[in-house]
Amino acid sequence: MADRAEARVSRPPARGTVSVWHRSVASGWMLATGAVATLGLLVIAFLVGAHRPMALWLLIVSAAFLATGAVTVTVSPSGVTAASTLLPLLRRRLPLGRIEYATARWTRPTEIGGWGYRWNPGLSAVSLREGDALWITRIDQTQFVITIDDAETAAVLINQLLEQDNGTQ
Repeated sequence: MADRAEARVSRPPARGTVSVWHRSVASGWMLATGAVATLGLLVIAFLVGAHRPMALWLLIVSAAFLATGAVTVTVSPSGVTAASTLLPLLRRRLPLGRIEYATARWTRPTEIGGWGYRWNPGLSAVSLREGDALWITRIDQTQFVITIDDAETAAVLINQLLEQDNGTQ
């Protein structure tokens, strides 16, 4: 736990107040690819009857680009939520009680398996770009990573909320 974020917000939240951190990130190339592919596949499906079944099946790939191309992340006393901006029902929620600690660091998509939503044993991620990333270590020692601006503030808030939840602040 030596790499644990130790920075603090200049004024910790007063008791009885609720602190929430909220950011969004979008990958222009993923959204553009999804939109162009969707449009092209719909044109093929309607104009070329012989290719209609294949074009409609490939729409799933386009939908995946659109669904994961923009993400909204929220840190609150209930935990961390990463949700698709275009399809908010698609979300990943990490309750505060399942988080051990959080850190922030510069991350490349190749470190975490590529772009989009990624799953590897012990690590899952939402990676839309290279840059600041919020690294959440869960109590089962698996990690969840989100590339998002101002990840350091999110990590600090998560750690402060964990301290408050444990009654150590």
